Amino acid sequence: MRKTATKQSGKIPAQPGPREVASVNPGVPAEAESVIPGAGPSTRPGERPTVRLRDAGPDDAPRYAPEWLELREGPDAAARAADLLDPLRIRLANLPGKAGLVIHDLGCGTGSMGRWLASRLDGPQHWILHDRDPYLLHFAAVASPRSAADGSRVTVETRRGDVGLLTPDALAGASLVTASALLDVLTREEIDTLAAACTGAGCPALLTLSVAGRVELTPADPLDEEIADAFNAHQRRGGLLGPDAVTVACEAFSERGATVRLHPSAWRLGPAESALTAQWLRGWVGAAVEERPELKERAERYLQDRLEACRAGELKVVVHHSDLLALSRPTGGAS
Repeated sequence: MRKTATKQSGKIPAQPGPREVASVNPGVPAEAESVIPGAGPSTRPGERPTVRLRDAGPDDAPRYAPEWLELREGPDAAARAADLLDPLRIRLANLPGKAGLVIHDLGCGTGSMGRWLASRLDGPQHWILHDRDPYLLHFAAVASPRSAADGSRVTVETRRGDVGLLTPDALAGASLVTASALLDVLTREEIDTLAAACTGAGCPALLTLSVAGRVELTPADPLDEEIADAFNAHQRRGGLLGPDAVTVACEAFSERGATVRLHPSAWRLGPAESALTAQWLRGWVGAAVEERPELKERAERYLQDRLEACRAGELKVVVHHSDLLALSRPTGGAS
């Protein structure tokens, strides 16, 4: 399904999604507060919350809630590796043709990548937003940026459906492929498909905020490492790559002749991000317990203590991610 969103009626919201997001509530026990969908394990046994690159049935529930994506948008923007933008700008400036950039954003959610990147690139841009959830696509379209760094026009269209079968032909005319927090919820086969499509089309790819499998909490707790190991195992369920995704992606692009650059892009969460930290904690611990039920009793006490420290402004968390820029060899398929 495809629809054009270059003209919108009504006011474009400054931020996507409902304004009421879950908060750290000192009067409510942690176990009584829900986890925003996308911040932790899904309610259906054995299924992880993920923006899948495959078609879904009409009754398939969305994996990410706008509230969760809104909570993380600020820390995501602060974490993304701006150092990768100069080599990307050089490549884009040297593309043949001057009609403007065509950018495909895979698993776009509410469009945070476009809001971050469009204003950092010069020239007219047409963003093609891909996601399986029409609700998120709506927010992405209405909250999309309208101008580039130099004031040039930015237009948007949305596409829903199966983008896991990407081919070089599907990316014909593309200047850039982007994605955020996506690689770690893919399989090896899906990453190979993505790399083959981008390199086959001669199209660079900027793939940000892939989990690295490392977390630092201050003050430290003896259970930190055990929870982290269980969470990482949960991330690898069902053949998904989790913290191994960046390494696999580097290999997949490099084997196809692309030049690959990596840069760290950690979340650094303190008292100002307490709402996000609390939701992340619930999801992180919940996934660990789902993977290793024997942790349940100790993990519940651990979570209570961590949430109390979060409410008091005493907890700091660093969640490590990696950003990847793959510069494929230009071909006739690049615009």
